Parts: sequence; C-alpha cells; structure tokens
Amino acid sequence: MPNFSPQHWRTLEAVFLAAGFRFARQEGSHRSYVKPGVTRPVVIPVYPEVPVFIIRNNLKTAGLSRDDYFSILARV
Repeated sequence: MPNFSPQHWRTLEAVFLAAGFRFARQEGSHRSYVKPGVTRPVVIPVYPEVPVFIIRNNLKTAGLSRDDYFSILARV
C-alpha cells in the first residue's frame, strides 16, 4: 500500500466528489463538502499541496478508510 503524500487540492476534491460528497460553500481559501449521513463537512484548503495530516483528518471525518482513499485516488 502506498504512503500518504501531500496532494493538490483539486485532486482531493475529485476524491471526495467521487465518494459522494458535493460542494457546499467556500469561505476564503477553504472549500466545504457535505454528504447526507456525514455529520460534519469535509473542509479542503485551496493549497497547491495539502498536508498529509489534513488529508487524514478529512478521511476520518468522511468515514473513509485508507483503502477507500487509495482506490478512489487510482480512479481519478
């Protein structure tokens, strides 16, 4: 299994959109994505390289596993 690495925000957006999230709003440089059944929004900062700790926190918030993330990432 590959290691996590910083990703461009558009790549992360594609992963969460493929996982069923939809864009809700943007405040400054942070974009929020929501999905029915997930209580908190996933927030992706508009950075050229989103740090690994933010990616992991968003996966936990979304209820996605490491395997889910890498399988979706391979498809986008």
